[in-house]
Amino acid sequence: MKLSLNDNSKFLTAPSIRQFSNKIKDIDDCINLTIGQPDFPMPDVVKNAYINAIKEDQTKYSHNKGLLETRNAVSQYFKQRYGFQYSSEEIIITNGASEALDTVLRSIINHGDEILIPSPIYAGYIPLIKTLGGIPVFIDTTETNFKITPHAIKKHITSKTKAILLNYPTNPTGVILTYDEVQAITNVLKNEAIFIISDEIYAENTFNNKHTSFAEFESIRDQLLLVNGLSKSHSATGIRIGFLLGPEYLIEKLTFMHAYNCICANVPAQIACIAALNEGLDAPQYMNKAYMERRDFLIDKLQSLGFKLDAKPEGAFYIFPNIENFTEDDFTFCVDVLEKAHVAMVPGSSFTDIGKGHVRISYAYELDALKEAMRRLEQYLIERY
Repeated sequence: MKLSLNDNSKFLTAPSIRQFSNKIKDIDDCINLTIGQPDFPMPDVVKNAYINAIKEDQTKYSHNKGLLETRNAVSQYFKQRYGFQYSSEEIIITNGASEALDTVLRSIINHGDEILIPSPIYAGYIPLIKTLGGIPVFIDTTETNFKITPHAIKKHITSKTKAILLNYPTNPTGVILTYDEVQAITNVLKNEAIFIISDEIYAENTFNNKHTSFAEFESIRDQLLLVNGLSKSHSATGIRIGFLLGPEYLIEKLTFMHAYNCICANVPAQIACIAALNEGLDAPQYMNKAYMERRDFLIDKLQSLGFKLDAKPEGAFYIFPNIENFTEDDFTFCVDVLEKAHVAMVPGSSFTDIGKGHVRISYAYELDALKEAMRRLEQYLIERY
């Protein structure tokens, strides 16, 4: 007997990045540049706090919003780093930024609601929206250096718009927004009765310019739901700690959605989070130094090989070169490079159709691996083109 799921489950398929990554398993010497996961160990201060929490039997449920001490640490962290403050009652500690996003979207979307998404963008947002009956509306940013603009926002807002979902620094492009650019966007959004969801998981992974958070602008705070966490900043993807911040009138309701989903976030990880934010604030700095060296190497090498760079990445750990000098078919190009050169990259079309004609390369890998990958890629291009 074969039973059926609800109609919207048809949108739940393996992420396109994972589908492509599955092709790698049969290539023993493949250099895999597809995964967005820091290659650094989690800082010792975070590891030790996690271990000690378990040893001390701190493994019971916490408050649904999270331990008060953890929420206070998050509150203090944002005040210290970015100059804005949320109270402990305006913060939920979640099981990663992904669960924070899921909590938000399940709480706000009604069938037929439109969610504006600057694109190309991380494809994982899209199934969440579609399974809830929402409609993703993709805003093409390829003509504006992968940056959303006030004009583009105004052009796409309709009576059905429920929210705009932002992600800066951006996966897959590594583009950031300046203070003036964020301010200009908030000047438009403050006059629109829509939610602003800002996924700032890469906030600590910015290079030459300090990250500007949308939460720095008081004019939109009643509309804003801010998502962040430890995964990228502290190389802590596996312990699943995220932050969801917003005005208390929204957070009170979102807490119920979060609670019915998972009750609370991983408690030993919440305790480790306190150590990360109090004693491990410098962790992203040495990672970013390595990322910049890797990025600069890739920029020079890729351009010398004939790739075009529409925008220089200033954050995260991705580069998104244009392959128009070789082909417009990014998927076939990536498959051919994988099979012949044993180098895995992600087709740009994995990040919506707007990403076609590009590839995403993650530089969350050691420089020696990147150098060998580029050597192989160069040889492939010589033989193929």
